[in-house]
Formats: sequence, structure tokens, C-alpha cells
Amino acid sequence: MHHSVRVALGERSYEVEIGPDLLSHAGARFAPLLARPQVAVLTDDTVAGLHLEALREGLAAGGIDMVSLSLPPGEATKTWPHLERAVEWLLSQKVERRDVVVALGGGVIGDLAGFATAILRRGVRFVQIPTSLLAQVDSSVGGKTGINSTQGKNLIGAFHQPSLVLADTSVLGTLAPRDLLAGYGEVVKYGLLGDAEFFAWLETQGPRLASGDMAARVQAVARSVQMKAEIVSRDETEQGDRALLNLGHTFCHALEAATGYSDRLLHGEGVAIGCALAFELSARLGLCPQEDPSRVRAHLREMGMKTDLRDIEGDLPSAETLVDLMAQDKKVVDGQLRFILAHGIGQAFVTSDVPREVVLDVLRDAS
Repeated sequence: MHHSVRVALGERSYEVEIGPDLLSHAGARFAPLLARPQVAVLTDDTVAGLHLEALREGLAAGGIDMVSLSLPPGEATKTWPHLERAVEWLLSQKVERRDVVVALGGGVIGDLAGFATAILRRGVRFVQIPTSLLAQVDSSVGGKTGINSTQGKNLIGAFHQPSLVLADTSVLGTLAPRDLLAGYGEVVKYGLLGDAEFFAWLETQGPRLASGDMAARVQAVARSVQMKAEIVSRDETEQGDRALLNLGHTFCHALEAATGYSDRLLHGEGVAIGCALAFELSARLGLCPQEDPSRVRAHLREMGMKTDLRDIEGDLPSAETLVDLMAQDKKVVDGQLRFILAHGIGQAFVTSDVPREVVLDVLRDAS
């Protein structure tokens, strides 16, 4: 049931290992990477309580010592103060450039630890051990690292590839249902952007994945990672094809900013809404069949997920304000906002030719 996907980046290539019970074999996986038998782990308080000891035991079985720093959980940790705390702690532990830092957690810890190691001593190696479905299929792979600014999400960061990713699908069993489904938003994205057969598979297997079927979970993670690895290998720093991975994210990032990066809207929930809106926008522009946005929403609703702005609790800014928030997105080029739209399920493309009024209409109708 184990899969290994290679991210082909020349001398910086690495493996993404996917399957159950990988934490217990961490020592054997880490040993080839280490110049000395010790690692420093960055995690958060929630994940530490669930998985830190299992990692310690897995490393100890390979004769590897571990020290750890636990940060508060949540998106608010992706900020300057926590980055500074992490970097200063790593320096206090005398972490050297040849050492390995471990990111044990979801996307927040992975992004923060990746950025910390990118700037520590001008570059220290790190390993991703993603503990959420969202992190396993998306943020742990590809080398995007960073923190949030008051101006927007992930605006401060660096490309810094991990040396290894261990996606232990057993740990997904400890996720709350809402967190698992948030990660599923990113899984669906892969089918929608480039693999119609995968989306069709999810329409039948998604409920099994949600209910705990390990084979379905491994298959979904493996296919998602394979798709991301292929795109990253072609376009590491998002000059072309990699922008397709942002399907749904232009809407999502504006909604996250509007909700204060709070638990009102989890990232994967925003991606799911964003994908539904991107297909709605595509249909209104005559780019894809009218049936496609209905099919996307139908599957998301069957899985118990949010599909529209009205599904977000509490008040939201006006459609005009949301479009202004989109203008701060990293995907703006020469002042023009780029959208990832689609000619159909599995046929995404990037464009800047989107009338503002049509975007406003889509947002208003979703409210």
C-alpha cells in the first residue's frame, strides 16, 4: 500500500513517501540524510500531543536523537513573531547547515519551518512530515514556504525544497472530520485542474475516503502528489504551468483575508468554494459547459462541504471589497489579476482576460 513519488529537480530531487505507519520507520528513512544522528523538530501543540512521541520512538529505533519546539496551532502562527521564535530556537540548538530540521504538522508548520530553514544560515535542509490531508497532498510538496502579512496570505517567503517528505496516512485518522474535508478540497482541485478521470474516481470513492478507507486515502494522496510533482518538476518557481495549482485560490485567498484567517473558513474550505466559483465564472464566460459547475457543487455538497459564500458563517465584505482583496494576490502580474479557469473538468488554464463585472456578478450570486 506504500507509494513513492519522485519530485525531479536535478540535484535537489527528493522522494515523497506515502502510506500508513511511516512514523514508526522514520529512523531508517532519515539515516541516509544525516551527518550526525540528531534532528530538530518544529511542530504545534495539537500535533505534538498526538504524534510527537511516535516520531521520537521511530527516530530512536534508528539511533537518532530529537529535540523539539512546539508552537501554537492555527494560521496566526504564520507570522513574524513565531518565525523569529523558531529561528532563534534553532540557533540556540546549534543547528548547522548540514543538519536536518523536521516540520511535523499541517500546512502552517510546514510553511513556517520551510521558511525558517530557508533563511537559517542561508539554507538548512528540512524534512516534511505532513499530518493533515491538505498538507500531504499540497503544501508539503514543491518547496513553497512562507508566512502571512497583514497585506495578504503567503506574501513573505521563499522557494526551499525539502530533502524528503513522509506522508503517513495513518495519522489522518486523528483529524477532525472538518479538517479532513478541508484537505479534501485540495484533492478535488487536482481532478478539476488536470485529470477528469481522477475527479470521476473521487465522485465514487470520496465517501469511502472520508469514512476512513485506508486504500482510498493512500490512492487519493498518491495521485494528488504525483500530479503536483509533475507540475513542479516542469515549473518550480511558478513561471507557467505551476500557476494551475492555484485553481480556486484567487477567490480563496480573498475570502481568507475577509474572515481574518480565522476558523470561520479553513484554507481547504476556501479552495473548495473557490473551485466552485472558478467553474461558475468559466461557465458564465462561455468557456466550459453549464453542467460542469453544477457537477462540481454536487460532489462537494455530497461530501458535506461548503460551495458558496453564503455557506460561510457571519458577515462578509461586499463583492467589490472582495475583488479589491484579490488584487493583493501573488498572482497579480503587471497590475492584472490572473484567474485559473477551465474549458471543462480536468482542463484548467490561466488567463487575465476576465471582466471585473462578471466576477462581481458571480460573487453576488454566491452570497
